[in-house]
Amino acid sequence: MQKALIALFKVVPLELIYCVMALVVPFYMLFNHKGYTAMYHFFRQRMGKGVLSAVLHVYLNHFAFGQVVLDRFATYAGVRFKLTVDGNENYLHLNEGEKGFLMLSSHVGNYEQAGYVLKSDHKTFNALVYNGESPIVMNGRNRQFADSNIHMIPVQSDMSHLFLINKALDDGNIVSMPADRCLGSAKSATCQFFGAEAKFPLGPFATAVQKEVPALAVMVMKEGSRSYRAYVRPLVCDASLQPRQQMAALAQSFASTLEETVRHYPHQWYNYYEFWDGTGV
Repeated sequence: MQKALIALFKVVPLELIYCVMALVVPFYMLFNHKGYTAMYHFFRQRMGKGVLSAVLHVYLNHFAFGQVVLDRFATYAGVRFKLTVDGNENYLHLNEGEKGFLMLSSHVGNYEQAGYVLKSDHKTFNALVYNGESPIVMNGRNRQFADSNIHMIPVQSDMSHLFLINKALDDGNIVSMPADRCLGSAKSATCQFFGAEAKFPLGPFATAVQKEVPALAVMVMKEGSRSYRAYVRPLVCDASLQPRQQMAALAQSFASTLEETVRHYPHQWYNYYEFWDGTGV
């Protein structure tokens, strides 16, 4: 089916496929009730929407997610999107330095698009990716990033990917990883997020502190049918703090940046589970 979708994008306009998907979304919502409920709680309790308004926003959220998925396969088929970078100087400053650094992503927008514009001629871009992706997706990425000096690091059950991450940073290269889900992570940092406490994985922020490397929050948000805007923001903490306090400060800096982004693009946050202590309240 994924191969057929890529072939379809070569002959059918992207916008027409969006229209077909708009009709399918309500059926998807019916069969993905758990994800629907989590987003409904988010819009009701965190964004202050009424009942009917929250339902509409959930629909728009699912529609936006569908667009991002379609855009990925459209890219593999050769469709190109305009990408504007807000804060590119933050990336260029670190890219020109000798030290390695972290680029932390989240489940918003379409982060994969960052790989087409945030490139480096002298640093290898190491992206931590889920090992369960289909061969079609992995091959599509590899083809698109063939000339971009980007290396994929699949997450392994034996944790061997951690050695590759450490080596990449020691060699002065770039490591990209998600930093907004505790699923599968034993340690977490508690941050203020949308007016309540929420847990974020400690690993990315511990890596930044332990390896003494800077970190950027990078979020790529859809703005039009064929356009995206990337936001590149440095994460800050007081270097005089104890290591554990530095980790917590970096986590809070990331959470605050993520909240600002989600408030501006509320339909493009794709965490389909109860984010706040598993309760949604």
